[in-house]
Amino acid sequence: MHRDWSNYLANLSAPLKEMRTGSPEVMRAFSGMAREATKDGALDPKTKELIALAISVAVRCEDCIGFHAKAAAERGATREEVMEALGMAIYMGAGPSVMYASHAAEAFDQLSQNKEP
Repeated sequence: MHRDWSNYLANLSAPLKEMRTGSPEVMRAFSGMAREATKDGALDPKTKELIALAISVAVRCEDCIGFHAKAAAERGATREEVMEALGMAIYMGAGPSVMYASHAAEAFDQLSQNKEP
């Protein structure tokens, strides 16, 4: 095992407590948003956690990975479901890079034509 994720998440308790006491209104609002976003609706909470886990990978947030992996497990996600969600994260990590690269090439092409000699 490369990382003890239970210990890793436990070590985040103190810094998160600091955030809750240092910015209580912001953290209450964030907690409220999390409650609303993860409640049962058109998508069930397990599916929402799989989405959150995939986004955690795509945006490279290790702390988020821990929290959403734990929440997905608690909501009954299977390893197969997690692996499919992670496959989408890998795909979306690469796909947007291709799209942004095309924008960068286009911008360079246009802007390099407009430079003065």
